[in-house]
Amino acid sequence: MTSVLDQATSEDPSGKPQSGPKPILEGRRGPGVQIAVYTGVLLPLVALVAAVPFAWGWGLSWLDVGLAALFFCISGIGVTAGFHRYFTHGSFKAKRGLRIALAIAGSMSLQGPVITWVADHRRHHAYSDREGDPHSPWLYGTSLPALAKGFWHAHMGWLFERDQTNQDRFAPDLLRDKDIMRVNRQFGLWTLVSLALPALIGGLATWSWWGALTAFFWAGLIRVALLHHTTWSVNSICHMIGERPFASRDKAANFWPLAIVSFGESWHNLHHADPTCARHGVKRGQIDITARLIWLFEKFGWASNVRWPTTQRLERLAAKKS
Repeated sequence: MTSVLDQATSEDPSGKPQSGPKPILEGRRGPGVQIAVYTGVLLPLVALVAAVPFAWGWGLSWLDVGLAALFFCISGIGVTAGFHRYFTHGSFKAKRGLRIALAIAGSMSLQGPVITWVADHRRHHAYSDREGDPHSPWLYGTSLPALAKGFWHAHMGWLFERDQTNQDRFAPDLLRDKDIMRVNRQFGLWTLVSLALPALIGGLATWSWWGALTAFFWAGLIRVALLHHTTWSVNSICHMIGERPFASRDKAANFWPLAIVSFGESWHNLHHADPTCARHGVKRGQIDITARLIWLFEKFGWASNVRWPTTQRLERLAAKKS
């Protein structure tokens, strides 16, 4: 039997099938890339474990807190408004300056280069919660041990696998974009900036090496770790538990406790029901910070053709669910 991973079909950025000999995977990661993945995932995690004793009375200042919050917002919005809603789903059109800025900000999250991120996520939508999905928690069954294994896989286990999503199949538009290709190649530079800039600001603000070190720890490593696990929780928790008011092809659900820290990404059910919609939190009281920011981009003239939700569309999706 032919596996879905070997099927010779391709898809456009919206996830619609097309003809063409383009398999889902394009090979295996090299040792250097694999080492970089392990380092980028595990080093912030180790720092997160060390955070409590480090903060106990001598390792955390209000400057560190402020810098961590600032860089969390910059890199987090780079992922949600940039990597996700703009580059992956085309929820709006952006002028060149905004497009480049969003690619750089998203790269500073240390979640991988922009084209890799987008290709993985488009593949996720094309095969959501089925064979071919890179991070579904439902791939091993529904028993308690299977769900525990699935949670680990969806949350971060999938990152350590060596298979690479075929970028020519899932992100051909970005491969043709010279600006985005440049940012993609500069991922190492933006990783360095993301970690070193808070340290530089902290050192200059306190005029001390200690201020630089604590800013690097909190606004660099800890901030990256918290953002990693926020993003990964949308992959894992939001496909396991929560409310599902709209019809979708998978088990995507709304998990309200993550709404603020994820900038609105945890209103995940509507997103999978209507992937190109620029707003995910569409019901009363569902705060969606990313959508509000896109609204500001539109007001300033930096974004256009924003795909806002319509009453008719939402009613149809709700009716399909019932």
